[in-house]
Amino acid sequence: MTATPAPDAASKTPSRYRGIGIVLIGMSGAIWWPAFTLGAWHTPFFDQLLTVWVVATAGFVVVLIQPARPRLKAGRAIALVIPSLWLVLSFTSAPAADDLWGNLFDVLAVVVGLVGIPFTLWVVVRTVWPDVIADYPPRVRLGIFAIVAAIAVASFVLGLNQSRFLTCEDFTLSGNSEPPGCVHADDSPTP
Repeated sequence: MTATPAPDAASKTPSRYRGIGIVLIGMSGAIWWPAFTLGAWHTPFFDQLLTVWVVATAGFVVVLIQPARPRLKAGRAIALVIPSLWLVLSFTSAPAADDLWGNLFDVLAVVVGLVGIPFTLWVVVRTVWPDVIADYPPRVRLGIFAIVAAIAVASFVLGLNQSRFLTCEDFTLSGNSEPPGCVHADDSPTP
């Protein structure tokens, strides 16, 4: 007679908690690099902003074709169209560095990048997989956002302090430009 193996800890975890893990890890994985680049280079990269736009646009299409209550559908559609509005604005204005509108546009780009990424993921998850979050109380939802925000802040601080644990060569080797203030392996900082 053969013994049945004992279930491992992962199989004992209720599926509702696995959903939290998927959402939390996905949102954290998506936000860390934009927050780091904002700290290291003082700007979000265009590919990060366009990734938000692509995901939001795909989610927008899903919201439009998915049956849902009109108020819920309208709220999600509005949230997912914000990155498209940012993109349209970028075609209509060329911000100047000393221009108030240019500075507001830059702030909007940062908001689209940093707030848009987790918020867009949240709306897309709620749209595509509504059961994953539906059963959680508001404190759990707030906890998810608090953890993602803490990871974003930590990533930003790491970006600001990249010269303490990375070298200019680390950035070059990974295919990135050298951020201001990075340190070469021979300890000479860049301008």
